[in-house]
Amino acid sequence: MENEHAATESPVEDAAPQEQAAADPAARLAALAAERDQLEADKIELNDRLLRRAAEFENFRRRVERERAELLEFAASAVAGELLPVLDDFERALKVESADKEYARGMELIYQRLLEVLKRSGLEPLVCENQKFDPHLHHAVEMAPSEEVEDQTILEERRRGYKFRGRLLRPALVKVAVRP
Repeated sequence: MENEHAATESPVEDAAPQEQAAADPAARLAALAAERDQLEADKIELNDRLLRRAAEFENFRRRVERERAELLEFAASAVAGELLPVLDDFERALKVESADKEYARGMELIYQRLLEVLKRSGLEPLVCENQKFDPHLHHAVEMAPSEEVEDQTILEERRRGYKFRGRLLRPALVKVAVRP
């Protein structure tokens, strides 16, 4: 008998909320509107989060690309800096007179080729003679009194200076004129 009693009560209990909802359509409509508003707010929040993540990813991608470019430039600059003593040796060797003109011409061609490759990668030799002394670009190793040229004019370049892609790689060693 308990089973019959339980079976008869169960459908009545389940029907009560449905009857209340059917009896109060305004409450049901308000509940659906609240649920819709909550879902809309969730959608807006998720869309905002998606846009923020996309912007963060784009910023990350740009930063990584910029850092990669800087690393490549630094590596190229380091290689160019390591090759500067070789250029200096070539310049000194070319200043010495040689009995074998073909050998000297070959050395000059190798020097020119090496210099052109470095220039294409961003190396820029500094022009110094007859220029005003600039402590940001030149290193004065000697000062000579002179009345023939203006004060602080570079008289002689002892060692060539270079820039690499606009940045000073090595200052030029120069002889500077001073007023007596």
